[in-house]
Amino acid sequence: MNAFIARLAGVALATSMVVSAAQADTIRIALAEPPSDEMAAFFVALDRAKANGLDYEWTAFAEEELAIQAVLSGDMDIAFGTPYAAMQRSKAPVRIIFQLSRLVFFPVTTKEFNTLKDLDGQPIMLHSRGGGTDSIANVIETKEGIKFGERSYVPGSGNRVAAMLAGQANATILDLSNRNKIIAEAGDRFNSLPMFEVKASDEALFANLDWIKENEEAVNIFVDALHSVWTDMAKDPTIIRRETNPDGPIGQLPAEVLDGLDAFYTEAVAGGLYDPNGGGREAAKADMEWYVEAGQLEGDPATLNLEDFWYFAPLDAAMK
Repeated sequence: MNAFIARLAGVALATSMVVSAAQADTIRIALAEPPSDEMAAFFVALDRAKANGLDYEWTAFAEEELAIQAVLSGDMDIAFGTPYAAMQRSKAPVRIIFQLSRLVFFPVTTKEFNTLKDLDGQPIMLHSRGGGTDSIANVIETKEGIKFGERSYVPGSGNRVAAMLAGQANATILDLSNRNKIIAEAGDRFNSLPMFEVKASDEALFANLDWIKENEEAVNIFVDALHSVWTDMAKDPTIIRRETNPDGPIGQLPAEVLDGLDAFYTEAVAGGLYDPNGGGREAAKADMEWYVEAGQLEGDPATLNLEDFWYFAPLDAAMK
């Protein structure tokens, strides 16, 4: 474990899996949370990339901010997240190369609230500071003319469901699957509030541009594997369960989670969570608009240079 991760041992999950013997060209991947059903497609892509010669290891951090900082510091090579504010603020040559998922999320509250405006002044539980749900909350405030109360951060939609069911919060923002889960389990206690459509990125894959260019072959293998899985999943969501390695991190999850993968990905694909083309320029443009409105980017979305935030070459190659 390197010095940076050692300093974060009390916060990071200290979870690491080495897929092959440690080598100088092994890609070090920073996850923003522990492996879960939401990451099953990503691990299927990793297995496909491994079959094509990719060496990698992964470490799960407790929150997105730590994963972003690990890439900015050079202690990790590639990570999950939407680090737009960090990219613009630090001027570091960090670029997004693939949109993993869109911001398809839903405000869920106890029955005392019926509209977004009812949440004015109310505390809300979100995923991570500066992350996708934080940006959704910012845009809700702008569009609805409200101001949330205290924001608390609990990574993982499933964990926020548990907190809501335990009465630890009255309002949160959940993904599609967990929104459906809490309403099915306790619809007499909770509302899913009407939400406007969002096409911006929730999770994206990003890395230092210099590192990307120095490791072009490995990055192309990785992005090509992601693109192939996202394309196949759009045609048949059940492929994720069938290709999940029973000996891998997803295969070790509880049986009820594995049994729910088909339903999860069927719902997610139907709900527009995944772009089979990996986002690309369309996602980049949507992100400029969304994250400016969310207060995490400065400037005019129409004049921001997409290539200051995205590097399209690996995805363009995969699309061919």
